[in-house]
Amino acid sequence: MTAALTVGDFSRITHLSVKTLRHYHDVGLLEPADVNPGTGYRYYQPDQVPTAQVIRRLRDLGMPVAEVKAVLAADDLVARNALIAAHLDRLEAELAETRSAVDSLRNLLQHPATAAPIEYRTVPASPAIGIRAIVDREDLLVWWRGALGELHATASAQHLRQTGPSGGLYASELFQREQGEATVFIPVAGPVRAVGRIEPFEVPAAELAIITHRGALDDIDLTYAELGTYTTRHEISVDGPLREYYLCDAFEDPDSTQWVTELGWPIFRADSDGRTPSR
Repeated sequence: MTAALTVGDFSRITHLSVKTLRHYHDVGLLEPADVNPGTGYRYYQPDQVPTAQVIRRLRDLGMPVAEVKAVLAADDLVARNALIAAHLDRLEAELAETRSAVDSLRNLLQHPATAAPIEYRTVPASPAIGIRAIVDREDLLVWWRGALGELHATASAQHLRQTGPSGGLYASELFQREQGEATVFIPVAGPVRAVGRIEPFEVPAAELAIITHRGALDDIDLTYAELGTYTTRHEISVDGPLREYYLCDAFEDPDSTQWVTELGWPIFRADSDGRTPSR
């Protein structure tokens, strides 16, 4: 009969602390082979060491206890590997988000002191196809990609002539309360048939202060901050949705460094000559 290992010996062998082993016992992840009913001492078998090593590595990768349990309980290798692969995919997505955040921070620290040009623009109303929804801010980018893709596909299927760049309208509540109305649109000419989420939509007329953002949208808040600071300082900001025009986006070029987005801030204008404002 194989000699049982005390919890101390098992801890030294597996590099799992006694406290961690106790927790894994309590949550049913790694139960001792035997527990002395009188003393409460826990004992493990040597053949539990490989299981402990797997648990340690999965936990080092941040896998939740419930998912580790599912991996250990998987009936076959394919099912087990699928669970591990799904977790690794999540880790890679989180790593990509972290890299994006790091790049954005570096861009903030190196943000040039020279201000981007801002112009005033009178935008007339225009017919379009659009998708409107109440969106959580954290879901906005994913929703935006899906909605724009659907609009482009519909415009092509219905043989609609695009009359301007695609765009979006974003209610203040999206930024103030983390949830609000978002609308993406493509200006078109021709009869529009409503299909699913897509509906005929008239992009409203507006007076806007416009600034151009170049590159990926991860640090678009910096450009918005510059535009919003300008309109507030000049006391011309008015209530209304923020507006974006996608002169070049993922549907035009997969390279995000080539993207060009015009940001529009609703303003009150006393002049109408369209001159570029001075700072």
